[in-house]
Amino acid sequence: MIRFQNIYHIIFVLILCISCKKNGENEEVKPNILLIVVDDLGYADFSPFKNHDNSIETPHITELGESGKVFTQAYVTAPVCSPSRAGILTGKNQFRWDKPASWGPGLPDSVKTIAEYLKDAGYRTARIGKNDLGRNFHKNNVREYPLNHGYDEFLGFSAHAHDYWLVSNEIRNRTPDPYGTSALLGPLMHNMGEKSFDEGYLTDILTDASIEFIEQENDKPFFLTLSYNAVHHLIHEVPKKYLDKYKVKEIPNYDPDSLLTFGNHEAGTYAAYYDKYSRVGTIQHDDLRKYYLANLACLDDNIGRVLEALKSKELQENTLILFISDNGGSPLTGANNMPLTGGKYSLWEGGIRVPMVLSWPGRIKENSIENRYVSATDILPTLVNAVGLNLSDPELDGIDLLKPQKDRLLVWKWQKTWAVRKGDWKLTNAKENHWKSEPSAQYVKPIVDNMNLKLFNVETDPGERKDLSKNYPEIVAELEYAFNSWCKENIK
Repeated sequence: MIRFQNIYHIIFVLILCISCKKNGENEEVKPNILLIVVDDLGYADFSPFKNHDNSIETPHITELGESGKVFTQAYVTAPVCSPSRAGILTGKNQFRWDKPASWGPGLPDSVKTIAEYLKDAGYRTARIGKNDLGRNFHKNNVREYPLNHGYDEFLGFSAHAHDYWLVSNEIRNRTPDPYGTSALLGPLMHNMGEKSFDEGYLTDILTDASIEFIEQENDKPFFLTLSYNAVHHLIHEVPKKYLDKYKVKEIPNYDPDSLLTFGNHEAGTYAAYYDKYSRVGTIQHDDLRKYYLANLACLDDNIGRVLEALKSKELQENTLILFISDNGGSPLTGANNMPLTGGKYSLWEGGIRVPMVLSWPGRIKENSIENRYVSATDILPTLVNAVGLNLSDPELDGIDLLKPQKDRLLVWKWQKTWAVRKGDWKLTNAKENHWKSEPSAQYVKPIVDNMNLKLFNVETDPGERKDLSKNYPEIVAELEYAFNSWCKENIK
C-alpha cells in the first residue's frame, strides 16, 4: 500500500512539474527597452518623414523608422530641454509643480519616474548622456541625479550641454570657468564619481558606454535611456571625416591659454568661446547648416552602432525602442523645422512638435504611420503598460501610445506664453522674440509677433500661417475656457 502511495505521489509531482513548465512557457517575456532622446533635432531633419529635407543623410534613423511606427504629430511638454525632459521622464506636464513654467522644473520626491516604475518591475536600469531637469546641476546627492530617481547606472553630465571634445580632468583644471555657462567641459559624472577621457568624442563615448551596457550578461531585462546632446550646440564640434564630407573647415577647440578676446568677455573663458560659436555671426548661414548636417550624420552613425549591437546580441526581436527629440530644432544651429513656424524657445509648432518613432517587433507593424496627435507624456504609460504593470496615478497626463485619442486636450505653459490644442484647433498667445542675434536661414518666422490670442487649424495649417481667431470667436472662447479649467484643477 505504501508503494502505491509513493507511485501516486511521484506521478502527481511529475504532472505538477509539467504543468508549471507549460505555464512558464506561456508567460510573456518582458521586452528590453531603449529610450533614445536626441537634442534639438529639426522637424524636417527626420528622414522617416515623407517630406524631409533632402540634404540630410541619416540611413540608420531611416531604418529605425521603417522598423516601427512614425508619429507625425508628437508633442513635447515644453520648447526647451529641461522642462521637456521632465515631462518625458514622469508622464506629467511639469508645470503641475513648476508654477513659473520655467527652465528649471526639477523633480519632486512625490513624482515617480519611468526608471522607478521599471526598476520595480525587475529591470536593470541605466541612463547615459545628458541629464537635465533644470536644477541642481553637477551634484550627485539630489533627487534630480539619475541614481536617485530609479537608475542603477549613470554616465553623463547634469547640465544643458557639454563640450563634445573636452572631456578630461586636465582641461577642467586649466579652465577658469568649467561650469560658468549653460554648457560645461571636463570629466563626465559616473555613478557616484567621475570619469575622465583624455581622448574621444562625446557622441562616440556615450555610444560605447551604451553598447557596453547592452552587452552585459544578465538575467534581467534592461531599460536604457540613451540621451545624446547631439545636435545641440556647439554644433561645429564634429570629427573631421564628417566636416570633410560637408566641406567645412575645422574650428579650433577651446583653449584656456589662448590670447584671443571675444567681445567684452574675459579672455580665456569657456563662456566666451561658447557664446562666440553658439549663434549666427562667426559662422555664417551656409556653413552653419553644413556643420549641423555633419553633426547629425555623426549622430546617425552612432545610432546605427547601437542598433547593430542589438542585432549582434540577437536582442532586436525583444527590444522596444522609442526615439524622440526633446524639443524642436534650434533657430541658432541651422536646424530645419519646415513647414512648422518657429523653433526651440517658443510654443509655435516648430518648438513643440517633434520627431518620434516607436519600434517593437511583433507588436508594432513595420512602416506604419500614426497621424493622430500624441504627447511625450504618453511615453511613461506606454512603457509601463508594455511590461505588464498597472498605473494608478490619477495625475498622469499621458495615455498609451497604442491607444491614441482623436480629440484629447493638450495644454502648454512656458514662461509668459501658453497654448492649448483640442482636435484640429490650437489656441496660443505665443510670441517668439527670445534672442537679439539673427536666426539661421532655415528659420520660419511667425506671421504675428504679439501676445494676443491666435487660433489655428493645425491639421490643415501646420505652419500656423493663417490666424482664424476673428473667424471663430466661439472656438477661441471654448479653448481658452478649457485651458483655464485645466490649470485651475491641476496646478496647486
